Amino acid sequence: MARIVVLVGMMGSGKTTVGKRLASRIGCRFVDTDDLVVAAAGKPVRAIFEHDGEPEFRRLESAALVQALSSGDDLVVAAAGGTVLSEANRAAMREHAACVVWLDADVATLGQRTARGAHRPLIDDDPQAKLATLDRERRALYESVADARVDTAGLDVDEVVSAAAAALAKVRAS
Repeated sequence: MARIVVLVGMMGSGKTTVGKRLASRIGCRFVDTDDLVVAAAGKPVRAIFEHDGEPEFRRLESAALVQALSSGDDLVVAAAGGTVLSEANRAAMREHAACVVWLDADVATLGQRTARGAHRPLIDDDPQAKLATLDRERRALYESVADARVDTAGLDVDEVVSAAAAALAKVRAS
């Protein structure tokens, strides 16, 4: 059976950056479900939202997660922030992932980190307020699927990778 680690968390929590380094550290391939969505749609995330709507994005997001979880490869998967909104996605992570790590951060930190990217249509207009709303809506869902939680606020990437690797080792040992 493949060894799959799934990273969940809000946009800006560090899933992609940490995921790439964690994959290298534990000898796995890295997959970002947003990249799979973009490849399947043939257009950027923002264009999917603008032209096809959020429901189509969520459908593609779910298909990308299933694709990653059923690859048969040892993987670190950065799951798009909203992946946890679907009960089917949460069930798939629980069933197929060896470990789900929630990368958590406070809304102020997320706001600073997401200010650098233009591909985040859900936080247009008032990023801090929208991030706060999304965080309230999703926090319990991340917690429900996570085997481990890493608070990324105030940590550099290497510290987060080390904390995620330690959480993974702890889950494997139990």
